[in-house]
Order: sequence, then structure tokens, then C-alpha cells
Amino acid sequence: MDAILILGFVTLQRLGELVLSNRNTARLLARGGHEVGRGHYPFMVALHALWLAGLWWLAPGRPVSLVLLVVYGLLQVMRVWVIASLGRRWTTRIIVLPQAPLLRRGPYRFLAHPNYVVVAAEIAVLPLIFGLTGFAVLFSAANALILWVRIRTENAALGIGAARREMRA
Repeated sequence: MDAILILGFVTLQRLGELVLSNRNTARLLARGGHEVGRGHYPFMVALHALWLAGLWWLAPGRPVSLVLLVVYGLLQVMRVWVIASLGRRWTTRIIVLPQAPLLRRGPYRFLAHPNYVVVAAEIAVLPLIFGLTGFAVLFSAANALILWVRIRTENAALGIGAARREMRA
């Protein structure tokens, strides 16, 4: 399989997800939702855009690891499961619907943030498919920093930390 085909698929997938996210964001805001963490969002978008652009620049012509390509394919199954589980509440932004309960279906039964687990794995695995280890490490570290901020922001907005503390008490 060629890097151009793989990156073309990922690019089209991400663009489609942005359309879905924007549609869902508009619906959530229309239902009384409000955005949290707007300040870090441009940095997250920039990181993902640079990651994909860097892959388009470095990956073409490189050999492809079929084993890691299969792993990436399994991550895409997980991605679809996450998005389908959240349905119209899935977005790339943190939108809080007042009084709406946290969803506990699909992968959210097992993890508080399965989407971020999938994204972190994708950021590492896709470059590794093309043997770009340093690129994978660099962007994984940058993503970890952004996720540290984002997860703390999201947990605070959704009251996830408070709910866990209550469960332990």
C-alpha cells in the first residue's frame, strides 16, 4: 500500500470529521450548550494540522509496515465506536450541555476519555507505519502536553473529578 493512499484516506477522514463536528457543535450550542477550553483549541488544531502536513511531506516514498497499518485500522474501528457512542454529542470541541448526564455507553463504559486514547495512539502509530520514529515521539509528546490541559479542562467542566471523589467517599 502506498503512503499517498493512506494519507489521502486519513485526510479525507479528518475533513469529514470536522464537518460532523461543526454540525454537532452548532446543534449543541442551539440546545443551550456552552464551549469550555476555547483558549487551547487553536493549539490542538495546529498540532493536528502540522502532524498531518508533516506526514504528507515526509512519508511519501517510504516503506509501509503492514503490521502497523493493521493496528491503525483497528484504531479506526475504535474511532468509529467512540463517535457512534456519542452520536450528536461528539465534537472536537468541549461543549457542555447543562443538566445532560455523562454518557456511559460504548467505550465510555470502560474509560472516561476513550477518544483521547485513540487519538494519542493514532498520532504515534501513523508515523511509525512509515518508519518515522522521531516524528512519532515528537508529536506524541506535544499531544500529551495538549491532552494534559484538555483533559483537566474537560473533567472540570463535566464535574468528572468531583463525581470520582464522591464515589470514593
